[in-house]
Amino acid sequence: MSFPASPPLRLVYTRFTSCSGCQLTLLNCESELAVIGSVVELVAFDMASSRPDDGGPLDVVLVEGSISQPEELNRLLALRRRARILVAVGACALSGGVNALGGRDRAALCERVYGETAAAKTTFPPQPVARFVKVDLEIAGCPPERSEHLRLLGALARGSLPQLPEYAVCMECRQRENRCLLIEGRQPCLGPVTRAGCNALCPSFGVICEGCRGLTGEANRSEEFRLLLELGLSEQEVKTRMERFSGDVHEDA
Repeated sequence: MSFPASPPLRLVYTRFTSCSGCQLTLLNCESELAVIGSVVELVAFDMASSRPDDGGPLDVVLVEGSISQPEELNRLLALRRRARILVAVGACALSGGVNALGGRDRAALCERVYGETAAAKTTFPPQPVARFVKVDLEIAGCPPERSEHLRLLGALARGSLPQLPEYAVCMECRQRENRCLLIEGRQPCLGPVTRAGCNALCPSFGVICEGCRGLTGEANRSEEFRLLLELGLSEQEVKTRMERFSGDVHEDA
């Protein structure tokens, strides 16, 4: 992994409502970290550096996590104003992720999470980053693959954005000659409607695709719905499965 000489990219990698798993994926690229350090200037990345943000212009901001508090929204807007490129990273940033599955009773949820301090908290249903600001690129996954972080930074170092796959996980399954878990295994796999890029990691280990990468651009949702119904799932179960990472976040979520 090498890049042509160029001024280091001024980068912020920030986290909102999430688990830090996406940021950790980048730090797990251990053998490539030295090269990354030569092409990136970490303006702020709490998991990797204690350096305080200098407040200056940014080449790129990587955003992990959904937006669920006014303070997060204000910080996101401020970063967007400073950044030339903003990249949403991971399922929470793209669709709200598992954070959006907490249920409709926000007051009860906040009380379970924050305890006695819940009354002093102002929150709203977790929202995708693109609901509030322009997103220049989306890196899907829960978490994304390490290679996707490297491909992103490599492209940015060359002054461009990476080309992302536009086909479904099913294509990657076929390329790996996996047994079809949906048709042959009679399991509720979402591979036919989920955007590729993970190299069919879960199905390759016999685990159904849960759709964490979100819907592919030309997803045949009606056919997937029909196939899942044929497996014996109820309409509500199918709807819940297909909307989990689709970005269909509602105000009463």
